[in-house]
Amino acid sequence: MRGARGVRDYSGGVNTAHVPRPGSRFVLFSLAVLLAALQLACGGGGVFGGLNVKLINSQQKKPNNVWMFFTVTDGKEPVGGLVADDFVISEDGDPISKFESKQLIQNPEVAAVMYTMLLVDVSGSITESGQADALVDAAKAFAERVGKTQKVGVYAFDGEEKIHSVVPFTEAQGSVQGGLEGLRKYKPKDPSTNLHGGVVEGIKTLHSELEKDKRPLKFGTLVVFSDGTDRANRMTRDQMKDELGKDEYEDYQLFAIGVGAEIEKAGLNDIGRDGTELAQDQSKVKEVFDKVAAKIEQQTKRFYLLSYCTPARKGEHEVRVEAIRPNPKASGVVDYKFNSDGFGPPPDCDPKTPPTFDLKAVDKNGKPTGGSAGASVNASGSVKAGAGAGTKKP
Repeated sequence: MRGARGVRDYSGGVNTAHVPRPGSRFVLFSLAVLLAALQLACGGGGVFGGLNVKLINSQQKKPNNVWMFFTVTDGKEPVGGLVADDFVISEDGDPISKFESKQLIQNPEVAAVMYTMLLVDVSGSITESGQADALVDAAKAFAERVGKTQKVGVYAFDGEEKIHSVVPFTEAQGSVQGGLEGLRKYKPKDPSTNLHGGVVEGIKTLHSELEKDKRPLKFGTLVVFSDGTDRANRMTRDQMKDELGKDEYEDYQLFAIGVGAEIEKAGLNDIGRDGTELAQDQSKVKEVFDKVAAKIEQQTKRFYLLSYCTPARKGEHEVRVEAIRPNPKASGVVDYKFNSDGFGPPPDCDPKTPPTFDLKAVDKNGKPTGGSAGASVNASGSVKAGAGAGTKKP
């Protein structure tokens, strides 16, 4: 006898063990989704343990050198401190012995340059309110900290159309400190506040200074200190936002520091897209400068230049690099295809040899254009690559 929703068993009764229960399909579906998510989190599919490894540039060169320049992040947070042994290199699906590859992490500065501009408000609302000393003390500490990892330039704006150079971009700490001292008694010719126009002039100047460096990969950071109010009206907020949104500044970092009891964070968020810090009074100025300096310091640690010697001697090959963070445990991968025709000693491969990333393979941002061959990065941290050096914009 067949039940209304049951399945007949051989005894003629209803096998209740096979009767679908209300909501069972939903439960099974939910379990399947959960298992799939767990699989992805553990390395299945394209997401490898949560880390995002973004390929910026790459190169191969005789005798058998391979270089890959990339960043490692966990969400929006940079992942620093990884060493050569934290990377597993595979070619065509087979891991390469670290003794054979001689893999090492080179100093990113051999291929990349990083500049930070500190753009400070010296309009009447700042200088006439007795805030100059607190600003100078905080700016000196900021420049000293950030200047350990990159060049720092200090510029100022008031009500005039153009910004003023306080200290040009330099690696000499003494010149930065001396230049900032001059701001203690600075009197603006135009006491109004050209905030929007100053920011636009600042980002353009930063870009221009970076272009003077011959290294192919360029990264800029703009830090703006102000009370957050544009009084000059030389440029509208929308005009400023349009300039900051241009493609050439896509990889730039922008921070804003506001000061004053009535400062509104919303007024500075259009500038500080990577972070806005507020100081309600002078005693907090150095503290917020330190917070921004720490963020910049951390971001510089996300860059890695991996160099190794490939065992390949002919044909096209796909290399996969897996970045593994020991604590807390997480990983991510990046892939790159290269051609090894004619590879092999002599001479012997030296992984300490710096890359010579093709300047023609990168755009004016220092971003690879891909040229005749390139790679594209997806959000999961895995990469689909074409042969040759260079990558396309993700």
